[in-house]
Amino acid sequence: MQGDARDVTRPNPAPTRARCRASGDRAAPVLVVGIGNPSRGDDALGPVLISRLQQWQDAGRLEGVELLSDFQLQIEHVLDLVDRERVIIVDAAASLDAPYRLLPIKTETVDSGSAPAAVLGWSTHRLAPNALLRLYRSLHGEPPPLDLLAIGGCSFELGAALSAKAAANLEVATEWLLLELQCLPTGTAHRP
Repeated sequence: MQGDARDVTRPNPAPTRARCRASGDRAAPVLVVGIGNPSRGDDALGPVLISRLQQWQDAGRLEGVELLSDFQLQIEHVLDLVDRERVIIVDAAASLDAPYRLLPIKTETVDSGSAPAAVLGWSTHRLAPNALLRLYRSLHGEPPPLDLLAIGGCSFELGAALSAKAAANLEVATEWLLLELQCLPTGTAHRP
C-alpha cells in the first residue's frame, strides 16, 4: 500500500566478510579483534590497540593481519574466524596482577579463578571467547588457535578517559603484540 509506513523497502544487507571471501578473496591468516566500549574509560583498551595497529598497517609495516574492532563478541564473529591460522582477542581486564596477560582460550569451560570476566559467560547480548570457539566447532569443525590478550584497566565509568595506568599497560601490551606478530610466519610487523 503506497504511503503506508509498514511498506518500507529495505536495502540489501552489506556483504559480510565471509560473503566477500566466498567470491575469491582469502582471509588474512591472523585476525586481531579489539573489543570494548570507547566511551567507558579503560574499556576502550581493545579498540585503542586496534587503532594503533591500524597505523602500522596503513604504513605498510603489518602484513597478513586483519584488524577488527567491536563493542563485544557476538555470534556473528564466528564468521570472522573462518580460514584463520590464529586469532587474538584484545580486551580490558579489571583485576590483573600485570600490565597484560595472554590467555589461551579453549572450547572447554575456563576456570574462573584464572581468567578475567570477559572469558566467562554466555548471553544473548555478548559471547565469551570460549563460547565463540564452541560455536565455531559446531559449525565448521576444529577452530583456529585463539588467545585473549587481557590488558589491565581500572576505570570503566561512562564518559571517562583512558586512565594513566591503563595507558601505561597499553604501551607494554602493544609493544609485546607487535613483537608477537613479527614472529609469526604468516603475519609480519616490519620495524621502521
